[in-house]
Amino acid sequence: MWCLEQHKENTALIDESGRTLSYRKLDEETKRIAEAVGRRSLVFSLCRNTIGSVLGYVAFINGNILPVLLSSHLEETLRASLMQAYQPAFLWIPAEQADRFAEMEPVYSCYDYVLLKTGYKTEYPLYDHLGLLLTTSGSTGSPKFVRQSYDNILDNAKSIVSYLELDATERPITTLPMNYTYGLSIINSHLLVGATLLLTEKTLMQKEFWQFFKEAGATSFGGVPYTYEMLDRLRFFRMELPSLRTMTQAGGKLTPELHKKFAEYAKEKDTKFIVMYGQCEATARMGYLPAEKLLEKCGSMGIAIPGGKFHLIDVNGQYITEPHVTGELVYEGTNVTLGYAECGEDLIKGDERHGVLQTGDMAQFDEDGYYYIVGRKKRFLKIYGNRVNLDEIDRLVKARFDNIDCASAGVDDHMYLFVTDGAVAEDVKRFIVSKTGLNSAAFKMIVLEEIPKNDAGKTLYKNLARYYQ
Repeated sequence: MWCLEQHKENTALIDESGRTLSYRKLDEETKRIAEAVGRRSLVFSLCRNTIGSVLGYVAFINGNILPVLLSSHLEETLRASLMQAYQPAFLWIPAEQADRFAEMEPVYSCYDYVLLKTGYKTEYPLYDHLGLLLTTSGSTGSPKFVRQSYDNILDNAKSIVSYLELDATERPITTLPMNYTYGLSIINSHLLVGATLLLTEKTLMQKEFWQFFKEAGATSFGGVPYTYEMLDRLRFFRMELPSLRTMTQAGGKLTPELHKKFAEYAKEKDTKFIVMYGQCEATARMGYLPAEKLLEKCGSMGIAIPGGKFHLIDVNGQYITEPHVTGELVYEGTNVTLGYAECGEDLIKGDERHGVLQTGDMAQFDEDGYYYIVGRKKRFLKIYGNRVNLDEIDRLVKARFDNIDCASAGVDDHMYLFVTDGAVAEDVKRFIVSKTGLNSAAFKMIVLEEIPKNDAGKTLYKNLARYYQ
């Protein structure tokens, strides 16, 4: 996957404690890990944004070993059920967690990580081209994984390098978990060009993150909409970050208001702000909005990445050819993944998608061929016979009310509006009633301390269901 020796004199990894690894050292260390595994087999990797975690991932991919990337904070019952379903031959885990697996044999350790031999008797056969298993953003509570091939990963990384114009001088800082497809795509693409990854477990809310950012000279970071909402509240626009070159955004639609705010900031600071579109089912990225179109096409997710194609289909599966007509977004490209796995027996399956992905997102395109996401196929309710787009409800509330987080969900004829500030709850309700023109009896306000989100900052709508089911 990566020709590490090609960049042997470059610095590959720097962590917040100041430890560094050259590409030569990265190559040596990852080969040792792969040798300790010894054969093509399944490995569960409990991930952190640390040197040891990245070493394991690179070792497994380059060594033709199949990793399953999971959060190191994964709930124990879920982890145990996943292990039972897939019977991994090895675990690659933070050394401090090793005492939880006292019955397993440690066979190698480095950089605060340890490789454990699980001792499972069953080893499921693995499809030759299967390179990686990742959870979809919405399925962390189930054994469902996306099956990514080696070709998927490499093709998507090369495309990202192309449209972001990456080179060895880049120094991206981690703001997203590496077991999340977007966070992992940053690692994949930057290792391809010999860049330096700045690894930190700190969050944007911690001053240590910004100290490391400045001291290490970070040139870029990525974020989901929630990341940019937090940055706006943190008065990011007043920060002095002379090394910053590029900000990227994906993982959901940014409100047009916030899109415009960061686009104007980027223009003023002579940096790039790149809005992108992707899904784990397409490895990572499918679309991007060129920086020069940021203000002109405000609210757009852009055009297909190099090597990919978009089109829209109607409810009958027919192509939509007129602009400003809503249909389901379909993507075609080499980065479309093989399909899903829900148990160990599925790991032998081949390519079930054949380069075509129906995204489940509803979109339109304009006269210039730029695409705009208008909602999810399933994120709609019927309220008294009227079809209401829940993503649009969330956008309206966030645009109108500062400094609150919100989410909408529910069942037909009953919409639940979740907010984090009880003082404005009734104002939010009146606002949505006025915008939709629907009877206020259809709306119920619920105040929460925080809106549930996954490690990547995406709203966990399924966790809200207990309030109305």
